[in-house]
Parts: sequence; structure tokens; C-alpha cells
Amino acid sequence: MDKLIPDPPIDTSTPSDEVTQTEALIKDREAIKRALDYYLDPPEQYAAKPRRPSTMFVVAPEIDSESLLAHACESLASASVMSSDFAANLVGPQRHTVLAIQQVIMLAELAVNRVLDRVELPA
Repeated sequence: MDKLIPDPPIDTSTPSDEVTQTEALIKDREAIKRALDYYLDPPEQYAAKPRRPSTMFVVAPEIDSESLLAHACESLASASVMSSDFAANLVGPQRHTVLAIQQVIMLAELAVNRVLDRVELPA
């Protein structure tokens, strides 16, 4: 009996097409790896030099830790109030961003307060 429908088409892809595609993928992966290595692990000639803080403003070495922590706490409280005032004048995503920054400041203030609670006063 004769078939009305012909046999399925023969696969026209050749092994060389698959090899070419595989080689292209390998080259892409190598390029991606080089790019990531360059940006995430730069060569020594491009590596960032160690940061050397400016000595224009220096904290006096004889100041005790409690005073430094108290000053940090007051600075964080001021930053929290400033960000709250600033957020009051904003709307939408900018307001949410400033309020998130304020929350981070408040968490830092809480941490500094906890350390201040643990500081032992000199006898």
C-alpha cells in the first residue's frame, strides 16, 4: 500500500553546525570569564591602592572611648533628625529611600548606645 504522507524530513543539521555552535559558546564563556576576572579580580597594575585616610582631621589619641561613643551617638541622632525632616519634604520612592536611610542610622545609634551601656567607667 502506498503512503499518502511522506517520511519525516531528514535531519539537515550537520555535526559541523553543532561543533561551530559549541565553539561559539566556549568563546562566549571565556570572554565572560575574562570580563569578570578583570572587574572582580583586576591585575596588580590596575588594583586599587590601599586607602590612606587624610590626616587633615584627626581624632586626638588621648580621648577616651566613652567620649568617642557619646559623640558618635549624638552625631547619629542628629543625622536621624535631619533625614526625618528631609523625608517630610519628599514623596514617593525618594521618601521611602530617605526613610530607609534613617532606619539604618537609627539602628547604628542603637548599637552605639548598647556599647555605651557596656562601657566600664574608670574607678
